[in-house]
Amino acid sequence: MNRAAVQETISITKPTRAIETVNMGLRKRYRAERRFRLLGLSAVIASLLFLSIMFINIVGNGHTAFLQTFVKLNVYFDPEMLQGDTLARADYPGLVKKTLRTMFPDVQGRRDKRKLYKIVSSGASFQLRDMVLRNPDLIGKEMSVWVAADDDIDMLIKGHIRRDVPEDERRIDDQQLAWVDQLSADARIEKKFNWTFLQSGDSREPEMAGIAGAALGSFFTLVVTLLLSFPIGVAAAVYLEELAPKNRWTDLIEVNINNLAAVPSIVFGLLGLAIFLNFFGLPRSAPIVGGLVLTLMTFPIIIIASRAALQSVPPSIREAALGIGASKMQMIVHHVLPLALPGILTGTIIGMARALGETAPLLMIGMVAFIVDVPQGFSDPSTALPVQIYLWADSPERAFVEKTSAAIMVLLAFLIAMNAAAVMLRKKYERRW
Repeated sequence: MNRAAVQETISITKPTRAIETVNMGLRKRYRAERRFRLLGLSAVIASLLFLSIMFINIVGNGHTAFLQTFVKLNVYFDPEMLQGDTLARADYPGLVKKTLRTMFPDVQGRRDKRKLYKIVSSGASFQLRDMVLRNPDLIGKEMSVWVAADDDIDMLIKGHIRRDVPEDERRIDDQQLAWVDQLSADARIEKKFNWTFLQSGDSREPEMAGIAGAALGSFFTLVVTLLLSFPIGVAAAVYLEELAPKNRWTDLIEVNINNLAAVPSIVFGLLGLAIFLNFFGLPRSAPIVGGLVLTLMTFPIIIIASRAALQSVPPSIREAALGIGASKMQMIVHHVLPLALPGILTGTIIGMARALGETAPLLMIGMVAFIVDVPQGFSDPSTALPVQIYLWADSPERAFVEKTSAAIMVLLAFLIAMNAAAVMLRKKYERRW
């Protein structure tokens, strides 16, 4: 082969090798891209899987709490037992016991009678008292009344207590099982919607415990938090972003705000304990104190989110407003803030959602106390939904397990609603540039 042919072959081979090298590099990059895509998809699927397992577990344990077992009693409102100084102090527990003894006349002995009385809840006497106080004409009459069953009977009817295990391994003995079966055969046991869970406060008895007190406590606390944190946080963000001079002091403030957003929530609880309770002497376990503590915790989140929303407004908006003669405050109030409002509202709702789920700062200011009454105002003693969940989760009774899961379901419903509101507000007011 002559020299010209060799040079021609070399000139053809070099581009071919270059193309092959490029193609190999492209294939390698495509494979890496596919691996990265698969990893990302796997991460999403894994997170959805774990989230689904969590929701299935919570719903599976908690949906039965919205149903309650009731027992039908034929109560004779005996005038002799309802005598006394006032009707409110009459012997209503004795009335319930007498009714049960009438329904089961064969039960003899103090021990068997005590087991019989445990079929219905101790709250049955309060239910009869309220009925008589509302309508004193019931005295001397007989009436069928559905009263809540004891939590062990409720767990049995719902299938959480097994019948096929030895008697010493369950909380209900064979004699009580026979009484329950007799009541079921007589159509005196039914499961109905548990309005008590949604309308009552906390109780030592699981069948009488509800979340109304905790839900209202959380509501009052969030109202205080929103009324304080939103205007002050937005005002601070506007000042730092639009009006404050850029110097060491503002840099120091910005660094501290960013650091406060990462401070553990229990530190804010200790701060609230020291200032609001010990120094100012505000009422303990009150929503107003909880709102003040959560306001301190929510401030940095709202300020950071509001500043980011203000920064997203194009500079041309500011320049145009100033160019037609608007003052700086008019430019901020009439032009910049309305355009930044979606981001501000989104950050505020996210901060409020975080405040709704906080437990540690509320524990430090005493909102972990056992509160039976439903709060009627901002200064009444109360607890909050996360704290109520914490209290029920620490209770040994099996019935409180479903109460805990049901309360988590209610809390998650609030959080989902708040996040959905944030998305809707952003979609409604968002401007694209």
